Amino acid sequence: MEFKLPPLPYAYDSLEPFYDQQTLRLHHTKHHAGYIDKLNDVLKLHPELGEHSVEALISSPYSIPENIREKVLQFGGGHANHSLFWRILSPHKNTAPSQPLEAALEEVFESFADFQKKFSESALNVFGSGWTWLSIAVDGKLEISNLPNQESPLNKGAKPILALDLWEHAYYLKFQNQRVNWISAFWNIVNWEEVNKLYALANSGVSVNEIFTT
Repeated sequence: MEFKLPPLPYAYDSLEPFYDQQTLRLHHTKHHAGYIDKLNDVLKLHPELGEHSVEALISSPYSIPENIREKVLQFGGGHANHSLFWRILSPHKNTAPSQPLEAALEEVFESFADFQKKFSESALNVFGSGWTWLSIAVDGKLEISNLPNQESPLNKGAKPILALDLWEHAYYLKFQNQRVNWISAFWNIVNWEEVNKLYALANSGVSVNEIFTT
């Protein structure tokens, strides 16, 4: 079974002015699609792996045959990371963290505003290409992390619920070298309703597959 490019849950121009139509279209149809094409090509060597969701696949890296493991994690990570990224964006500005999520953020970061500040600072410190994440760590607490290239917190046993793509192709057409402006714009299009859902699912004890396909 081949992986397919998931459609966006909104129109390419619906995130304007924070995320421009041209960048979003290229990001989705070229960059994300490119990772899927390369993943499908690699999996021709072990087609049985296509029976799993990409999230389940990369969350168990040592179950991937060694001869294709590095490429599956790279291309599969690109597919999983982008799929989550599109899911947690929205043109609707009236959503907010749920009470359980906000309480968990306050426990670790003192306040929601402090969390946003620390997440933004972490994103600014990503060197080269990578992502900034909010995840539920193995110990059950929320954590902010930076990972290079297309690595995923799923590789480390964590459950990501919020992601910011910091590869230049994600923002350069509009923001050029002003990454700080891209990070600022991001907070205007976060779909907290979806982040709340992911947080609740990740805390419910269901499988990784169920978290990201529900």
